[in-house]
Amino acid sequence: MKDAFSSYHPVVNFLYFALVILFSMFFMHPVCLGISLLCALSYSVYLNGRKALRFNLRYMLPMLVVTALVNPAFNHEGGTILTYLRDGNPLTLESITYGIAAAVMIITVMCWFSCYNAIMTSDKFVYLFGRVIPALSLILSMTLRFVPRFKAYLRVVSDAQKCVGRDVSNGSLLQRAKHGIKILSIMVTWALENAIETSDSMKSRGYGLPGRTAFSIYRFDRRDKSAMLFLVFCGGYIMTGSALRGLYYRYFPTMKGVGLEPYPVSLYLCYLALCIAPVVINIKEDRKWKSILSKI
Repeated sequence: MKDAFSSYHPVVNFLYFALVILFSMFFMHPVCLGISLLCALSYSVYLNGRKALRFNLRYMLPMLVVTALVNPAFNHEGGTILTYLRDGNPLTLESITYGIAAAVMIITVMCWFSCYNAIMTSDKFVYLFGRVIPALSLILSMTLRFVPRFKAYLRVVSDAQKCVGRDVSNGSLLQRAKHGIKILSIMVTWALENAIETSDSMKSRGYGLPGRTAFSIYRFDRRDKSAMLFLVFCGGYIMTGSALRGLYYRYFPTMKGVGLEPYPVSLYLCYLALCIAPVVINIKEDRKWKSILSKI
């Protein structure tokens, strides 16, 4: 499925993910956690479809349960004692709630990063930071690009070895180990050859020479200006509200925070508008495209 938000300027994409990831990491208010989690899951499912849904149910949900259960076993702070464990330590409502909140925060950040990897391609990253930190941006972009290529080529090699009976699932334990070492040797050889080819290609194209220019397909148009103003407004309003303790919430020694007063509610709505923006943009573009097709 084509993502309309990815067609925006890389500055807009990067600023959006920087805001939502930072806010998801630092805002522990239950309302903020719920908003960010739902929006991250929605965008992740929109980008990756059933694959993201299966991944969230298979891995994210068990991680949420495990993290929520592990925290009360080691954290015994809190004023609301529910019962006592066998070792005599108290089981508190605050430790359970904080464990759930921490688990939601971790899962939310991971979902946002999965969306970031789908939108912020290596060429966008190099475009943004190629002149500021050229060496670091090149290394990061090559690393991010290498991982999916390595996985794809590993699948090809494994399928080829399986056709001749040398897959890691064939034979005894010793034979499987030999087959795995053979596949690993092939992958290491491919990685070294690919590194040499990349180096020669960069050298032939004049990488690192003084005065070398770079081609770019990105243009900052009116749509990007509108999106940038929206992000700056929402980010500034939310950060100002956070500084004024409009999103304050504590878990220890007792749970206490801002409620549904008008100012905090406006911050919640602004945070919701920020997080859900890509999904709204995509839904709007999908409806526009369907309307155009219906008129043909």
